[in-house]
Amino acid sequence: MLKNIVGLVTGGASGLGLATVQRIVREGGRAVICDLPNSKGNDEAKKLGNQAVFVPVDVTSEDEVKTALQVTKDTFGYLNVAVNCAGIGVAFKTYNFNKELPHKLEDFSRVLMINTVGTFNVTRLAVGLIGKNEPNKDGERGVVVNTASVAAFDGQMGQAAYAASKGAIVSMTLPLARDLASQGIRVCTIAPGLFDTPLLQALPDKVRSFLARTIPFPPRLGDPDEYALLVQSIIVNPLLNGEVIRLDGALRMQA
Repeated sequence: MLKNIVGLVTGGASGLGLATVQRIVREGGRAVICDLPNSKGNDEAKKLGNQAVFVPVDVTSEDEVKTALQVTKDTFGYLNVAVNCAGIGVAFKTYNFNKELPHKLEDFSRVLMINTVGTFNVTRLAVGLIGKNEPNKDGERGVVVNTASVAAFDGQMGQAAYAASKGAIVSMTLPLARDLASQGIRVCTIAPGLFDTPLLQALPDKVRSFLARTIPFPPRLGDPDEYALLVQSIIVNPLLNGEVIRLDGALRMQA
């Protein structure tokens, strides 16, 4: 149960983020859906009644994240969980020798800006509000859950930007946990494998089936609610801290 949980979820209008929002509410908590203005965030919030609110947010904007935190405080009174699911990816090799074109620097920078800087931006601001909570018997005030990817460990061809951005999230997990330990705030990262999200749903069935068969067991795409279930487990297990957890069915990506 997630009673008394107020969770702010970036990328909360679809995929892993939406599944997390839905699970928080289903388990008795309340949620702040943060996503882009053109997302379905407002529609999804309405489906959840007064247990959820949507705030349009660009995770790289300090002002917009601060606004989301103020809305959180005004609506629910406090925040004790932040889940960073917002992210993008591109697929380009470092150099296209046929066309004599290098990977565009602006594409590399954009992926790192949204995935890595955006995650840190939300984290650094959200913990300011989380840190104001009264501590529980363990001295805990809240939890941050960030999202990396198995690409952080075995990125494929064309994933230099994406793998770098997710590798950075993996690398900052422990220092974030150490930085925030004195205030009783835990930090963990989930590194998902292949999940049945809108990105993969856009692929042809034949391609989706092939990808599913690359997963040792279970040989299928992950259900976003399985990601959300791990978020719940991290929230309720007080000893999970400073850890990166692969959620991938033993998948190891090939070149």
